[in-house]
Amino acid sequence: MKVSVAFVTLAAVLAAVSSLAQPPDRQMGPEMRMMRGPMRMMAPLEAEFESVTNPLTPEKIDLGKMLFFDPRLSIGQTISCNSCHPLDNYGVDGRRVSIGHGNQQGTRNAPSVYNAAAHFAQFWDGRAADVEEQAKGPMLNAVEMAMPSSDYAVSVLKSVPVYVAAFERAFPDESNPVTFENLARAIGAFERKLSTPARWDRFLTGDREAVTMQEIGGWMTFHHAGCTTCHNGSTIGGQSFQKLGVKLPWPGLSDKGRYEITKLSTDRMIFKVPSLRNVEKTAPYFHDGSIDTLAEAVRLMGRHQLGIELEDSDVQSITTWLHTLTGEIPEEFVRTPKLPALPKQVR
Repeated sequence: MKVSVAFVTLAAVLAAVSSLAQPPDRQMGPEMRMMRGPMRMMAPLEAEFESVTNPLTPEKIDLGKMLFFDPRLSIGQTISCNSCHPLDNYGVDGRRVSIGHGNQQGTRNAPSVYNAAAHFAQFWDGRAADVEEQAKGPMLNAVEMAMPSSDYAVSVLKSVPVYVAAFERAFPDESNPVTFENLARAIGAFERKLSTPARWDRFLTGDREAVTMQEIGGWMTFHHAGCTTCHNGSTIGGQSFQKLGVKLPWPGLSDKGRYEITKLSTDRMIFKVPSLRNVEKTAPYFHDGSIDTLAEAVRLMGRHQLGIELEDSDVQSITTWLHTLTGEIPEEFVRTPKLPALPKQVR
């Protein structure tokens, strides 16, 4: 049986808009108070994602961008971070799974790198704590960039005088700055700048014209359906783990998720909740890239995670709101940097 959750009145939508700059709850009407509480589950996206352990500097960010785009960090010198996370396509390659060294295929969909630095963990199974740790994985993965070792990657960088000088500028207090750890820290610093604020953020910070009444109504449908239980905060997800198939088993699921890392029975079929930032632009969806359309992804979430069959009108309402999460990509992110040339003897 299909269930409609779109019971939002025009008055409630107006209350949502007004609640951004209203007096204390005791001075509000009941409908406005109903809206203000749920809105507190949301937060505007940060302009950049700071790190206590990896402070951002222009020198480190510039170096990180070169490394992000440089295919020489792969053994075949054909695959860069940007190959699977193209910044001019919202950080995704549009494939079900990405193609790595020797045309090998991965087993999981490559998520967007945009806003990823704000997530509480990295990878679908959360095996990396932050983007600095995540940056190391693909370079040494035999299916992806296939570098034989971290020392080999460092030897490539040390063979390029321009890179040696760039590392010295980025890590001026270190006697031996060209290290695998610093390589990852530089890439991480660049990724911490990859923030894509959208119309929804302008709305949350007081611009009442940034979204339409229909879009606010879509957020209310999203909330009343129960989606905000997992998809909340500034990244609208990316802050928790969840079982895939809470109410109804997920069809054809063979990937054991986080269990492959922890070997705990309670982690079977557990995955990181994905962020919904730019979700309109990041198909295909889910850990295996098995779903091509946003509407079908929403419908499946309702059925398997919430135990409800959403009406077509509710699916449309939710996807209408999700479009407000599409941010603009600054030109500085997508412009390929000039990469240093290798000396002739190591080409």
